[in-house]
Amino acid sequence: MQQPPTNQKIANPKPPGEPQVKGPQMNDRDRANDVLATEKYLCHNYTIMAIEASHHRLHQDVLAILNETHQCQRRLFNLMFEKGWYKLETAPAYEVQNAYQQYAGYRTQFPLLGAGGATTQPTAPMM
Repeated sequence: MQQPPTNQKIANPKPPGEPQVKGPQMNDRDRANDVLATEKYLCHNYTIMAIEASHHRLHQDVLAILNETHQCQRRLFNLMFEKGWYKLETAPAYEVQNAYQQYAGYRTQFPLLGAGGATTQPTAPMM
């Protein structure tokens, strides 16, 4: 069997004047990476908090904060990508197809999902 092509990098060029060798000082890219890692950490933990919030108003407030945090994370990701500080790798088509088939198979395990993905039973409103 023929080997599939290697993954390709998706990235913008780095800004002119950025040093090739990194020194011990923090630069803008280091700070952006640090803030992005913090935003991801916050998103993860706000998600857990929203899932576990027992009071409806608290749940709604945490969801609002989570949404704002997601938006901040996305804007920072976009900025880093535009500056060439964040690279993505393309996935080979066979990996995408394998993942699709794997997760499509899980769909049959969820009793409330119909063919279109909508729930087949009405849900009770949150109070």
